[in-house]
Amino acid sequence: MSDKHVNRNRRLLLFSDLDGTLLDHTTYSFQSATPAIQILLERDIPLVFCTSKTRAEIEPIRTELKNTHPFIIENGGAIYIPIGYFSHAWNHSREDEAYVIIELGTPYTQIREVLTKIQSEEDERLRGFGDLTDKEVALFCDFSEGEARLAKQREYDEPFFMEDKSHLPKIEKMAAQANLQITQGGRFFHLLGKNDKGKAVVRLRNLYDAQNGPCTTIGIGDSLNDLTMLENVDYPVLVQKPGGHYDESINLKNLMRAPGVGPAGWREAVMELLKKLVGGISSDRDSDK
Repeated sequence: MSDKHVNRNRRLLLFSDLDGTLLDHTTYSFQSATPAIQILLERDIPLVFCTSKTRAEIEPIRTELKNTHPFIIENGGAIYIPIGYFSHAWNHSREDEAYVIIELGTPYTQIREVLTKIQSEEDERLRGFGDLTDKEVALFCDFSEGEARLAKQREYDEPFFMEDKSHLPKIEKMAAQANLQITQGGRFFHLLGKNDKGKAVVRLRNLYDAQNGPCTTIGIGDSLNDLTMLENVDYPVLVQKPGGHYDESINLKNLMRAPGVGPAGWREAVMELLKKLVGGISSDRDSDK
């Protein structure tokens, strides 16, 4: 979408990855992004998390950021929409005490069955979160054991790692035979169903469009795992990885490369896009870094 076609009357909607993007890759802090987050809150611009994290991991982050919007878990496995958020009716899979839920992924129990079969047929060491203790997950992810317990509450996606990546093509073939797929995130590979972030983004964007009229969408990520999300927004943004480089496997025609690592790059990109798409963003606010 070129600048001359910008429609500032449209509702703005921001989809964001978490790990390595809004959250620092090492510390998991969002502090560098705080000025931009505050403006989103003040302008009532929905910040929708679109992540490989579980519902259990996301809910404390939403509380800390005062985020009340829908969120997408486990690489598009499901969309969680707070009850009463949309006034119109739509098709969904189930409800609980807090959310209306659209399920797009394969149940975790089925994914674990396939991973177990792959493990039995492969000589090299391959381990998923379901094979690890809380302490092991904490060690691999630089989590506390409490955070690791939240990360292990999987519903639609199994993160895994392997010692010999040359086996990946064979494992991908075995996954495909079971109607599953493998994606690569910042730290782990992921075994999941035919869902992805992009499909979930489109589904949720359509609900916003039905509620408010057509929205203008931003998507921010850092890795190949975010590609389908970035392909399905108006303004795709890639932040730098630790060390200041970009994931070169992502090369969209209209891609914006943020001038910073993780949440610092996130802040710079959001500030620039808010000035373009919303206006009225004072220059002294975004210098508060």
